[in-house]
Amino acid sequence: MANTTLIDRALIRLSGDDVRGFLQGLVSNDTSGELPVWAALLSAQGKALFDFLIWGDGDDILIDCERDAAGDLAKRLTLYRLRRAITIEREPDLCVHWAPEGGVGVVDPRLPELGQRWLAPADGDVGADDAWRAHRLALGVAEGRAELGNGTTLWLECNAAELNGVSFTKGCYVGQENTARMNWRQKINRRLVVVPIADANEKRQVIAYPDLGCSVEHRRVESIDAAAAPLWMRGALVPAGA
Repeated sequence: MANTTLIDRALIRLSGDDVRGFLQGLVSNDTSGELPVWAALLSAQGKALFDFLIWGDGDDILIDCERDAAGDLAKRLTLYRLRRAITIEREPDLCVHWAPEGGVGVVDPRLPELGQRWLAPADGDVGADDAWRAHRLALGVAEGRAELGNGTTLWLECNAAELNGVSFTKGCYVGQENTARMNWRQKINRRLVVVPIADANEKRQVIAYPDLGCSVEHRRVESIDAAAAPLWMRGALVPAGA
């Protein structure tokens, strides 16, 4: 079996006093139900600072995030902790694993086509990160600060609603007011989209992947070709009343 470890991912463990309730008041998705879920920690304006998957482990929570952002995310969560009896630290014994198909793990909560995901010890020094990135971008799914931006892109412009990364029925959380207003008014004017690099627009480009022949761009909705967009996005590109 090919290696499945995502070396570019890290896990942060939250343990202690009602960690689900702690996150419920901070992140974009509902942590009170079945896990894992995809979620984000937003700025007060509703822009994505960190995106991650949230897993349950008994009474603890494990946050599956990009490795390069793990330290910053842990520090931000610690600031919000205040005097709660909660421990926030890196989980050294487990890693994130991925496979495009199979019966191991659970289906990615964003999109079934993304494949299977699970937590376990590392299976070697060579990771599955390149295969995961190619698979994910082929499906038009962006993640991480290099693609979503670092406090520069509104969470709904990251396709959070279409990829199950936001709850509109839970209570308040950081950035909730603007996110909810955009949703109810259907005022999502721009979206992140993955396009062939031959169609790249440098003014709208967030990051290019020449090795994969694609570009992640922050485009106005009217400039996105619905016919070429991934199936999961097309419904969001149809004007209201059409």
